[in-house]
Amino acid sequence: MSPHTTSSPQSLDAVSPDRTHWLELPAHRSSVGAARRSMSDRLAEWELPGELCADAVLLLSELATNAVRHTLSTRFLCGVGLVEDGCLRVEVHDRNHACHALPPCVAGPDDEGGRGLFLVDQLAESWGVDRSRLTGGNAVWATLRV
Repeated sequence: MSPHTTSSPQSLDAVSPDRTHWLELPAHRSSVGAARRSMSDRLAEWELPGELCADAVLLLSELATNAVRHTLSTRFLCGVGLVEDGCLRVEVHDRNHACHALPPCVAGPDDEGGRGLFLVDQLAESWGVDRSRLTGGNAVWATLRV
């Protein structure tokens, strides 16, 4: 599965701080739930539509899970923000300094995992992977139209 786009829309590190929310967490499975709760609370404060918030939290959950499961990072950084082009952008940055391509995965009907990037691909207006200017690792991002 490949990203929808080859060029990254506005990165969150270039957005006004009052329009973004960042959280750094240890790369543990329990941190994914903490990230979901934190982002859900912030999106509710911004009074965004419920379905948009639910989709954004699901995107964040899938991207954070991949950072925990598929990189050697000990910490990951996740962010959400309202960017100028009318989009909500979700980002997860790892500290994996090796070039890391997202492997294609086709989950079987009985597999418990392997559908994360499929969900991202279906929900997001666009998504992709860039080198993180914040961590030096990978920045996987996805956008949703507000």
